[in-house]
Amino acid sequence: MKKKKITIKEVAQQSGVSIATVSQILNGNEQKFSPKTVEKVLAAKAALNYEPDYFARRMIVKKSKTIGVLIPDITNPFFSTLVRGIEGVLYRENFITMLCNADLDTKKETDYLEELSRRGVDGYIIASSAISNQAINDSLRKKNLPYIVLDQKKAEGFSDAVLTDDFSGGKLAGEHLSQLGHQKVAIVLPEDATENIRTRLTGFQEMYPDVVLIHGELSKAGGRKAAEEIVKTDVTAIFAINDELAFGIYLGLADLGKKIPQDYSVIGYDNIDMCEYVTPQLTTIAQPIYELGQTTAELLLDRISQPEKNWEEQTLPVQLIQRFSTAHLK
Repeated sequence: MKKKKITIKEVAQQSGVSIATVSQILNGNEQKFSPKTVEKVLAAKAALNYEPDYFARRMIVKKSKTIGVLIPDITNPFFSTLVRGIEGVLYRENFITMLCNADLDTKKETDYLEELSRRGVDGYIIASSAISNQAINDSLRKKNLPYIVLDQKKAEGFSDAVLTDDFSGGKLAGEHLSQLGHQKVAIVLPEDATENIRTRLTGFQEMYPDVVLIHGELSKAGGRKAAEEIVKTDVTAIFAINDELAFGIYLGLADLGKKIPQDYSVIGYDNIDMCEYVTPQLTTIAQPIYELGQTTAELLLDRISQPEKNWEEQTLPVQLIQRFSTAHLK
């Protein structure tokens, strides 16, 4: 037989105070009451093993203590590290993370945005560029819901944003290959690149305005396929626009009997953990991925508590991590 759920009315009866007083104390407003009253209510709650009804509580406080996080591809270690940074801050502040993985599917991303809105989350972290500004406007801005965009999408003055310095990252990659004596280089990136990736390209073109563009999807499979195009050119170095692409290029070049860095120098972007576990270890541009997640979560929680404050955009620095996949041109 199913055990009857204890109600707030029974807690009030046991503690000898009103239902309203119990509700206020259990919803974090104990400072309004004497320590003795608070103690009686908490003792009754413990004795009866009372668990607040989540949905009833939300009707009272108008807060779900839940944040919706929308990412494009959970299989990319960049996003798993990013979510760890976000979740760590939210957990500390007693918020639950509701993660939506869109699998690089634009319709799925927009559907998730609508669904999160229906479920009444308190705020949104959008780490995916495929969602149109129109969808954000219809689902979030018109309803005055707090949200933040990061990394792949510019805020355009309509929300808080956390970005990394993609232009400097691209330029650092170009400077590194130039210092090693490489004159003919290729960059591997998606054909329909996101704004942050286009910014990396612009930074790289400061050093290599005539860089060879090779298109491939942002995955190891995309990098492996791109290797077939790389060997048709006369380049000596390759800038993979993210580390996942670089790992695919490793395998694709090996398939074709080529060696890194003897035949081609390869530099990646992100500095995910696997960079140290491949042979040779990957030279890359490091983004502060975990810090990016932390900063994003903190900025969103600030927005929830201070909805009228001015929009804020933060840009985090990047740095070159030199390992063994790049070498001087002989």
